[in-house]
Amino acid sequence: MVIEALRGIDLEVRAGEFVVVAGPSGSGKTSLLNLLGCLDEPDGGEARVAGRDVATLTAGEKTRLRRRQLGFVFQSFNLLPVLSAFENVEYPLWIDGVPRAERRRRAEEALVAVGLGDRLRHRPDQLSGGERQRVSLARALVHAPVAILADEPTANLDSRTAASIVDLLARMNAERGTTFLFATHDSAIVERAPRTVRLRDGLVVDDVSRERP
Repeated sequence: MVIEALRGIDLEVRAGEFVVVAGPSGSGKTSLLNLLGCLDEPDGGEARVAGRDVATLTAGEKTRLRRRQLGFVFQSFNLLPVLSAFENVEYPLWIDGVPRAERRRRAEEALVAVGLGDRLRHRPDQLSGGERQRVSLARALVHAPVAILADEPTANLDSRTAASIVDLLARMNAERGTTFLFATHDSAIVERAPRTVRLRDGLVVDDVSRERP
């Protein structure tokens, strides 16, 4: 039995856009982000990221693309519990061989940018859910990616905290020109998005752009 997670999709996200991908569970939101994040490969058709067909990339090229051009924000935060907020944000730069002084400067700047300049030394278990998600965003931003893929990043947060996270994402998009692709089923978030792509059963059923407030 073949299950088609996505089928017949023709979608372009331009540099600097803030796009919400909406739809119920099982609609294909995560599958779409996994394709664009070079975590999965399409069985047919073509998926291009930064102009490159992901199916033609070697494993090493995909790793470098994820490390240097893409940022990821997840529903479950995916922070290392034994590391401080600062160390969690610094860690991907350490993996990438960035010199110590440079990675420390960039990690601190990223945390200050998301409003956590006074929480650098706190571990994840000492932070609220909203603060942990801000650490995740700082980690995604620290290497200045061209795009950030966010998979249901507000699902574990209360509505007020979720709104503040969306405001922060929108501000980062406006100030830095970073492309955001944000998967959610939260209608309150969908209503605030400048562009909403709706999925159902692996198909794009709507693609609506609106002026920013």
